[in-house]
Amino acid sequence: MGDFLIEFKRFFRKGDMVLLALCLTATVFGLLVIASATNAVNSTRYIILQGFSAVIGVLFYAVMSSIDVDTFSEHRTALVIFNVLLLSLLIPFGVNTGGNKSWIKLPLVPFNIQPAEICKVTYILIMASVMNSHQNRISSIPSVMHMVVHLGLLVGLNMVLSGDAGVSLIFVFIFAGMAFSGGVSLWWFLLAAGGLIAVVPFAWNHLMATYQKNRILVLFDPTIDPQGLDERYHTVQSLRSLTGGGVTGQGLFHGNRTQADDLVAGHTDYIFSTIGEELGFVGCIAVMVMLLLIIIRCIHVGVRSTDYMRRLVCFGAASALMFQLISNIGMCIGVTPVIGLTMPFISYGSSSLATIYAMLGLVSGVHARPTEESHERYIRPY
Repeated sequence: MGDFLIEFKRFFRKGDMVLLALCLTATVFGLLVIASATNAVNSTRYIILQGFSAVIGVLFYAVMSSIDVDTFSEHRTALVIFNVLLLSLLIPFGVNTGGNKSWIKLPLVPFNIQPAEICKVTYILIMASVMNSHQNRISSIPSVMHMVVHLGLLVGLNMVLSGDAGVSLIFVFIFAGMAFSGGVSLWWFLLAAGGLIAVVPFAWNHLMATYQKNRILVLFDPTIDPQGLDERYHTVQSLRSLTGGGVTGQGLFHGNRTQADDLVAGHTDYIFSTIGEELGFVGCIAVMVMLLLIIIRCIHVGVRSTDYMRRLVCFGAASALMFQLISNIGMCIGVTPVIGLTMPFISYGSSSLATIYAMLGLVSGVHARPTEESHERYIRPY
C-alpha cells in the first residue's frame, strides 16, 4: 500500500499531463455535443451521468498510471479469470439493447455497464504480457497460438453471451495492431487473411442472420432498400444530418433534425452526424483532429519507451481508439457496416468513457516509467 501511495504521488510529477489535457478537451467537447443532441428529450440526466463518468475516469487514469505495468503482467492469470467472470455477469444481469445482450444492469447502479468495455483494458495487458514472454521467438507457432487462444477465449465468450460483434471486432483489431507492432511475421497476417477468406462462405451461410448480411450488402447493392425505409434507414438519416450543416454548421442547439429529435442515437452511435449538422465540416475536422492527437500521443509514448511490453501497451490503446474512430465515422457516412460502436470521448456512454480513461492511464504509466524499474521493485535497502 505504501508503494502505491508513493507511485500515486509520483503521478502528479511524471504522469502524462499532455495526454490527460487532450482527453479532457475531447470530453468537454463531447459534453457540449451531447447536451445539444439530447436537448429535445431533456439532456440533464445524460450530462450528469457523463460528467460523473468523466470524474471517475480521471480517477481511473491516475490510479492506472500509478501502477507499474510489470505488476499487471505478474498477475496475467488473474486478469484472464477476471475477464471470464465479468463477462459471465451477462448471464444473470444482462439486458437486451439494440438486439444485443451486451449490457448488465446492477441493483442500485443508475446506469448500465458494458463488461466488454472493461475487458478492453485487461485484454491489452494480457496480450502485452503474453507477447513479452515470447518476444525472442514472437513468430513461432507456440507463441502465435498462445496469443490466438487468449483472443479466441475473449471473443468467443463475448459473442456467445452478448452477440455483440462490434465490440468483438475491437479485440481483433487490438490483437492485429499489437501483433504487427510487436514484430509478428507478415506471413502470419497473410495466413490469417487466407483463412478468413476460406471461412467467410461458411459464416455467411450458417452463422449470420439476414439483417447482418443486409448491413454489409447495403454498402454495395443499391437495390437493397432504395427508399431508405429499412436497412438503409439509419444511414440515410445520418447523411441528411451530416451534410445539413455545410461548412460551419447550423449552430449548437440549432440543428433542424437534431433539435427535432429526428436523428436516432444522435448522442451515441451517430454523434458524428450531430456534429456535422450543428458544427459543420469545421466541427467534424476539429473532433477528428482532437482524437487523432490522442492516438498520436499514445504512439509517441510507446515509441519513446525502450521496453517491449510497455510499447505494446501503448500501441494496443492506440489500436483500440483508431478502430472505434474509423468505424464510427465510416458508419455515419455509410461506408462501413452499422455495428454500433461509439466515438471515443465524444459519444454518450458511462462505462465507455471511464474505461477509456483507465486504458489511457496505462499509457500515462508508460510515460512515467518508460523502462522497467526492477531495481526499485525487487531490491530493498536493509
